[in-house]
Amino acid sequence: MIKTILVPATGGDGDPSVFASALAVARRFDAHLEFLHVRPDAAAMAVGMAADGGGATMVGSLITRLEEEADQREKKADRQFQSFCQREALALCEAPPAPPGPSAQWLREVGAEPYWVTEYGRAADLLVIGRPGQGGSLETMEGALIDSGRPLLIPAATPLVSVPETVVIAWKATREAARAVTAALPFLQIAKQIVIMTVSEDHSALENEAERLMAALRWRGVPVTVRHLQPDGHNAADKLLAAAREDDALLVMGGYGHSRLREWIFGGFTQHVLGGAELPVLMAH
Repeated sequence: MIKTILVPATGGDGDPSVFASALAVARRFDAHLEFLHVRPDAAAMAVGMAADGGGATMVGSLITRLEEEADQREKKADRQFQSFCQREALALCEAPPAPPGPSAQWLREVGAEPYWVTEYGRAADLLVIGRPGQGGSLETMEGALIDSGRPLLIPAATPLVSVPETVVIAWKATREAARAVTAALPFLQIAKQIVIMTVSEDHSALENEAERLMAALRWRGVPVTVRHLQPDGHNAADKLLAAAREDDALLVMGGYGHSRLREWIFGGFTQHVLGGAELPVLMAH
């Protein structure tokens, strides 16, 4: 069951959309939303930026400018948080018990966002981080996915209104994919339909692997089907995303180790998934 959801409050223009998607999940599970703003350490940043040369005067002016930018960003993030909570009638609560329905809390740290999101994320049931361009950063997403030990929900460019009733599992018999299915159990429990999708020209092994997963998931009393997709000369990611979009689904998939994840993040798959694919993605490592 999902009861605590961590959401970075970056102060970016895309935050309200990410907040709305996180709230859609919180409403479905009666969960508590933790909005975390990480203010950059201006002094540390200035020293790093001036490391190649420049004296105390340069460092001092950099610190002043960076502090001003951080002030503006923090104030904007706080305004967005306050207006969102007021508009959605979210109760502000720092400790249980909370009133019925979703509740919210403001958290603040100073330092590197990837570090603090990961630290707080380890204690949350779910992290919701926007795509690059929606307030999220690849570095924060990678740190959260690899080091938090918690599932990461990446909303679509269009915010969720409700939790999708169809869950599509991008299946390959790996421990990462298996952990992603486990992380997605709260969503699978409330799904109206589960679709297991594989993409390969060789169906022999994949068919048995997918059939075993389907047999196990059917014990949950939810209709489960398997779809084997042929690349047909097209990018496998394109094929998978197009099929999942047709079902207006939540896509569940595994994440991999640092080297493979970096390849995935900067490769063709994420140009679609993170660049604005119109479906939410739940990942776990």
